[in-house]
Amino acid sequence: MIIKMKKGQHNTWIRVLIFLLVITITVIIYIYRDVVGNLEIYGYPGIFAVSVIANATVIFPLPGVLVASALGPIFNPFYVAVAAGSGAAIGELTGYLAGYSGQIIVENRDWYTQLTQWVRRYGEITILVMAFIPNPIFDIAGMTAGALKMPVFRFLFWCWIGKILKMMVFAYTGASIYNLVVLAGT
Repeated sequence: MIIKMKKGQHNTWIRVLIFLLVITITVIIYIYRDVVGNLEIYGYPGIFAVSVIANATVIFPLPGVLVASALGPIFNPFYVAVAAGSGAAIGELTGYLAGYSGQIIVENRDWYTQLTQWVRRYGEITILVMAFIPNPIFDIAGMTAGALKMPVFRFLFWCWIGKILKMMVFAYTGASIYNLVVLAGT
């Protein structure tokens, strides 16, 4: 038996499946959040993995910048920022995909309307700034970029730049605070 779909139904099913995948990833990450901390012992690849996981959650935010702050004094802060920022950008693809699927939960909010206008008007700059500023609504910016069908590589590039710059601030700040404490203790 062959089921024929009407025009547009195929895209609807793909969007629903993408949205369900994003929700599933978020729930799994939330359930196993204690395991995430153990990945840091693997150096830069561990930092990357923790950052991917921390930023892949859409519903339950995990503090990914704490990894950069905590490990900036232990490893080279520049490479911590690159690993954490790269992981963060990859993790943010879940928000982008949720938006691309057409499943935006907050569409009727005034601030969402404003954010949509910024992404439409300024595109990459909005993604760069929102990725750089520590804020809980970057997932919504990613969803907006996906919903507006911003090309994924363009979204990923500007998100990556913003996340690396943000992680640099946190990694170097963590290293500086650590050095101040060590100097004060001697």
